[in-house]
Amino acid sequence: MPHTRPRLLSVLQGMIPVILVGSVVVALDQWTKGLIEQTLPKYTSMVPVSRLGEYLLFEHVGNYGAAFGILQNQGDFFILVAGVVTVVILYYAGFQLPPEQRMIRIFMGLILGGALGNVIDRITQGYVTDFVKIGVPGVYYWPNFNVADASIVSGTLSLALVILWQDLRHQRQSRETVDASKASDPQAEGAG
Repeated sequence: MPHTRPRLLSVLQGMIPVILVGSVVVALDQWTKGLIEQTLPKYTSMVPVSRLGEYLLFEHVGNYGAAFGILQNQGDFFILVAGVVTVVILYYAGFQLPPEQRMIRIFMGLILGGALGNVIDRITQGYVTDFVKIGVPGVYYWPNFNVADASIVSGTLSLALVILWQDLRHQRQSRETVDASKASDPQAEGAG
């Protein structure tokens, strides 16, 4: 039993940064959605930054699908996916991820917060409030999104880039170690 307390403390220390970042994302997401719902009637838009004109709009819509409007009317499925994502992220952060991997925890917190922010909408209203619309007027607009969607996408892309960078760095270090051992062992050089 004496080993249980340090292990539990280690697990919590791994999860807390993810939970904190996720909580900030959920709070910001719900606050911005609340502002839009109170100030902008559904299916209307406004230009929030006059210098950007219609390249950036706030357009209040209800999204019954996934991020950026894909997979419409699959709300229960997305609630289930968000539950699985939450469990996997917290388990990995608490039990698998080394303590020094702070950036990965931050990016996992972005993903967690985004998933939970949209789940709150699905549970409370049956759809997700989207409002950010960017694009080139008369040419193309990216599907409307919200803070939660942006958090999921930025967290996922950042996580992928950090993992790729760490993997490349590890491969380079492994090659350097092999090269150094060949240089210090003349028999290894003659055998190759």
